[in-house]
Amino acid sequence: MTRKQRRMTIIGSSLAVLALAAALVLNALRDSIVFFSTPTMVAEKHVAPGKRFRLGGLVQPGSLQRGDNLAVTFEVADGGAKLPVAFKGILPDLFREGQGVVAEGALDADGVFKADTVLAKHDETYMPKDVADALKKQGHWKDDYDAKASDSVKPAATTAQGNSQGAVR
Repeated sequence: MTRKQRRMTIIGSSLAVLALAAALVLNALRDSIVFFSTPTMVAEKHVAPGKRFRLGGLVQPGSLQRGDNLAVTFEVADGGAKLPVAFKGILPDLFREGQGVVAEGALDADGVFKADTVLAKHDETYMPKDVADALKKQGHWKDDYDAKASDSVKPAATTAQGNSQGAVR
C-alpha cells in the first residue's frame, strides 16, 4: 500500500465513523429537538406518564385557580386540545390568562401535567423603547409600529424564578 492509499483509507474511515456518530446522536435526540409540544401533539403521541417534556400553548381564560402555598392550576390549549397543568411556585410577571406559556415537567398518571418550571411568552412584535426612538430619528418608522408597540411593549420572557431570558419559541 502506498502512502497516498494509506492516507485516503484513514480519511475515508474517519469520515465513516464521524457520519455514524452524527447519525446516532440525531436519532437519539429526534424527539428532543422540538422546543415544546402542544396539547394536540401530546394527545397524538400518547406521552407516557413520567416522561419529561416542554408543553406550550395559551393559558385558557377562566381556568386559572390559585390554591394554598403558591399552588396554581390552569389549562393550556392550542386550539385543538386542552391539557390541565399544576404548578407550585411563583409565576412569572407576564403570566396571565390568554397569554402564551411554556411549562416544563411531566404528565402524572391522571393526565395532569405537573410543571416544575413555567415560562411566560411575549409576542414577536416587542420592540424596546430605545430601538423605536432610534427608528423614528432615522425616518424608518412605520405607522403600524405604533399600534403594535403600544399593545406589546413588555419586558423579555421571565422564568418562574424571575430571571430574565430571551424570547421563548
